[in-house]
Amino acid sequence: MFVLAELKDTVRILPSNFKYKLNDVVADELNRKLANKVYKDVGLCIVLHDITKIEESYIFPGDGASHTKVTFRFIVFRPWIEEILIGKVRSSSSEGVHVTLGFFEDIIIPPHKLQHPSHFNQTQQMWFWVYKTEDGTEHNLYMETGDAIRFRVVEEIFAETPLPSTVNTRDVSEIPETNNVAPYILHGSIDEPGLGLLIWWKDV
Repeated sequence: MFVLAELKDTVRILPSNFKYKLNDVVADELNRKLANKVYKDVGLCIVLHDITKIEESYIFPGDGASHTKVTFRFIVFRPWIEEILIGKVRSSSSEGVHVTLGFFEDIIIPPHKLQHPSHFNQTQQMWFWVYKTEDGTEHNLYMETGDAIRFRVVEEIFAETPLPSTVNTRDVSEIPETNNVAPYILHGSIDEPGLGLLIWWKDV
């Protein structure tokens, strides 16, 4: 679910911070700039892990700040495809069940990936699974907001933004942020035994 991504950036340090240790200032700036940000093909940046290289600092004419190129590793949220996660139902709509992990909310389980057969109750704005027992009795098992849910990651979608053509190291200063569009979306699935609301399988 969490991976280390090697990135590089040029950190601008104001003169008021020259009195502090360079490593500490660079670390603070990287966390301020990247934490809780999503970048295409990288994932959701969580927190700085370490700084692997600090190059020479430069001061450009007309700018009293220093500019330092750094290479570093960031802890990133990016689950692999087929990984099973546990979250909570955030809301439901005709598009599917929306799930939150607490720190990440752009997760959706589309209708065709719900337990079969499932239906959407327009009045209550909730999906429910029509579960049939061995004797043929049917039970409508609703997925309510706040319910704990286990799902399998089946697809990830990054917003289409330009990305530098590098292999192992990405220059975050060249990656623009997207506006009005979720930059990173996960699609989940619960259409197999053991997946779905935890309460469904507590006695299994």
